Amino acid sequence: MDQLKSTSSRAKISHNRPKEQKNPLKAYKNVEFLSSPDARVIRMVAEFVEPLSRFRHQGIKDTIVFFGSARTKSSRSARKNLQTLRQQAARAKTIPPALARKIRHAETDLLMSQYYEDASELASLLTKWSMRLHAANRFVVCSGGGPGIMEAANRGAKRVSGKSVGLNISLPFEQAPNPYITDKLNFEFHYFFMRKFWFVYLAKALVMFPGGFGTLDELMEVLTLLQTGKIKKKMTVVLYGESYWRRIINFSEMVRLRVISDSDLKLFRFANSPKEAYDYLVKELTKNYPHETTMLEIGT
Repeated sequence: MDQLKSTSSRAKISHNRPKEQKNPLKAYKNVEFLSSPDARVIRMVAEFVEPLSRFRHQGIKDTIVFFGSARTKSSRSARKNLQTLRQQAARAKTIPPALARKIRHAETDLLMSQYYEDASELASLLTKWSMRLHAANRFVVCSGGGPGIMEAANRGAKRVSGKSVGLNISLPFEQAPNPYITDKLNFEFHYFFMRKFWFVYLAKALVMFPGGFGTLDELMEVLTLLQTGKIKKKMTVVLYGESYWRRIINFSEMVRLRVISDSDLKLFRFANSPKEAYDYLVKELTKNYPHETTMLEIGT
């Protein structure tokens, strides 16, 4: 009788045994965890290590960074838009205020479009010069990866068959990467501070074209890092379009009011044409990084 009870008990236990569980996700494959607030530090580190790996594999260690407005149009695009609006106005008996405002904006866009063309030309000049250096020592054009001046810089590099970097950022409104970035050097960041780190870490020169809040933020942060000695390396800063920058920022008044020093004005230099900017940048890069700027011998 006892033996029968024991057999019955074992059968019951066997019948109620839970199903075998699936193997749990490894932490690094758990998307829900990796997307959570608890994993924020991992995402931050990823935005350091993944670009670092790609830059190493692509041989990128020196960049020339172009900053400027995402709103700046190419001359062709700006001219076409203005022409369309003027045609609309010509067909209208009276020009509505909204159309008149669009025409004024389009006229400004056409005026500002010269900066797009200049940025593209300067990027081409610098890329052609850099491609004459040894491959391991080339200075690669880098931008924020979006439209406007960023697009112009990448476009100029691509026009002469050079590599270029795009450091894009995810925003509430869509900012697609421009089509001129080298495929393996096309990045998108979530964290602004990691994007800024990569702008500055590899940069040996910066060219600031006219821009808005983002451009001003990047300019002032870089100047502060240079002023305070947090950036130890030599970094050439060019403010392109002297009339724009002097209207936007009254540097002389800042000196007069003693909020900056006369010596701080030596942290940057103005340029007003692609050739002027190119000549100055090549001179400074050659002086500051003589080993990197050794030219290839003819025929190599």
